[in-house]
Amino acid sequence: MISLPRLSRCFIVTALRYLGAGRLFGGVMIRFVKAVLLGLAGLFLVACGLHVAQSGQSPLPDRPAQSLRLATLNVHYIVLNKPTGAWSVADWQRRSGAMDAAFKAMDADIVAFQEMESFAGGNSDDVNLARSSLLERNPGYRAAAIGDWRSFPSTQPIFFRADRLTLRDQGWFFFSQTPDVIYSRTFNGSFPAFASWALFADQRSGQLLRVVNVHFEYKSRSNRHLSAALVRDRLRGLMGPDEAVALLGDLNDIRGSRTQTILSEAGLVFPPVAGATYHLNAGLNLVPAIDHIGLSPEARALGAPVVLRQKFDGKWPSDHYPVLIDVALNAATRP
Repeated sequence: MISLPRLSRCFIVTALRYLGAGRLFGGVMIRFVKAVLLGLAGLFLVACGLHVAQSGQSPLPDRPAQSLRLATLNVHYIVLNKPTGAWSVADWQRRSGAMDAAFKAMDADIVAFQEMESFAGGNSDDVNLARSSLLERNPGYRAAAIGDWRSFPSTQPIFFRADRLTLRDQGWFFFSQTPDVIYSRTFNGSFPAFASWALFADQRSGQLLRVVNVHFEYKSRSNRHLSAALVRDRLRGLMGPDEAVALLGDLNDIRGSRTQTILSEAGLVFPPVAGATYHLNAGLNLVPAIDHIGLSPEARALGAPVVLRQKFDGKWPSDHYPVLIDVALNAATRP
């Protein structure tokens, strides 16, 4: 049996040891908290620096005579079975006016859209809230690269000004081992992704412009490279003096990346897009441009691309900014 004095001494020794360990543990914790706070402060300063470096707003220039204005915008898909919250039907109703205001501000002859989808599971495109809304509010435009969704994927439409351009042809191909099989999964097995395209004739000159609209996968670098290589190979058979080519879209990669280099091997030139084009739906400009415009020699840039980094009607229309460029077509006239 342990005596009371001995038990008291054991308690006192144990308590003293605990207090000493507590002081040591407390010191470690203080140093740890300080390190975490310094790390967070460093990250905050880096984020602030990136935001400043990738921001800025260039004024939309006056349109040069006889030019065509091209634009690209990822509008983010709408989830039909999600009544509230981010990217829900209610969210679309809240930002639909801002999307229309952004579209009108672009004043473009051609706009390539990505993620213009009202998703309810599967591939159905019977309901497309964003496309229907913009076409209803802008009767001077038509949508190319669309059709019956069972035979033509229609979530990457190309809007065009009907009094300036005539649609000659349209098509699609998927980024997969079987690119001509509709809705075939991408190279790494993730969700189907594809290129849509449309061939236009300029009503003023008769010159032809082929617009290719792409959206590459964001997670897999190898998938982006394989997709870019497929686009490159398809374009090589089309490039030539008879028609100009413009590739627009969300490459999910920055200028100078391998993705862009592969596309350049088809003969495309990518005028540098300054600053961010993706802003996390919060106006945070932390990464360089991932939305780009590539031009063949027959489509001459008449200035640098412009990014509209602003809210419209007090709201962000999407988590991407519109990117625009004015071009002159130098392709040979075809009857």
